[in-house]
Amino acid sequence: MPLDPQKPVTYLITSGETTAATTPLTKEFSRLIKLIEAAAAAGLSLVQLREKNLSARVLYSLALQAAEITRGSATRLLVNDRADIAGAAGAAGVHLTTRSIEASVILRAFGEEFLIGVSTHSLTESRTARDGGADFVVFGPVFETASKRIYGEAVGLGRLSDVARELAPFPVLALGGVTLDNALRCLRLGASGIAGIRLFSEPHKLEATVHALREARLTLTAEKIGG
Repeated sequence: MPLDPQKPVTYLITSGETTAATTPLTKEFSRLIKLIEAAAAAGLSLVQLREKNLSARVLYSLALQAAEITRGSATRLLVNDRADIAGAAGAAGVHLTTRSIEASVILRAFGEEFLIGVSTHSLTESRTARDGGADFVVFGPVFETASKRIYGEAVGLGRLSDVARELAPFPVLALGGVTLDNALRCLRLGASGIAGIRLFSEPHKLEATVHALREARLTLTAEKIGG
């Protein structure tokens, strides 16, 4: 299921702050629902439920409600790692980590309409994901960011450029420390869009953020025409 190449892909990743004690009645669950509602209203391309500490039952409940919210909108819902829960809840697909089952296995099990994203940190990982049947990769961390330090130092814009160029026209999304101030640099170097946690964390700012990223893409298009 291809992504729209005509506009920058905007990919909201939830923060993962829920716990094993979270239930559909707790405040953090309600905050996630409100964030997903705002994402669908703002027209974000993708939303990933990255709530790794939830019980399977609560994650399914969250995915079920989120799928209902995004159904019929321009926003597609993915569940981190749990393709089984994503499929059962009616989500659009799954987002795989470097420790997840391979994309090729998911593709065979769920079919081509099931969207598959993969987190990658090198050209080799990105190429493997593409060749295995992923629909897109998230590459990073591009810039220094506290939430991604466990993956090592930032890969930098140069490596983002290399991966985007080598895999083009396959979608490569920039992740890690991306802000509205540096997003254009990522798009200029070939990124198909922007993924983020903090960038998309405030519901009341989502519409303006999406608009700003689309304006950045228009700026890039104008540069190409003018150049």
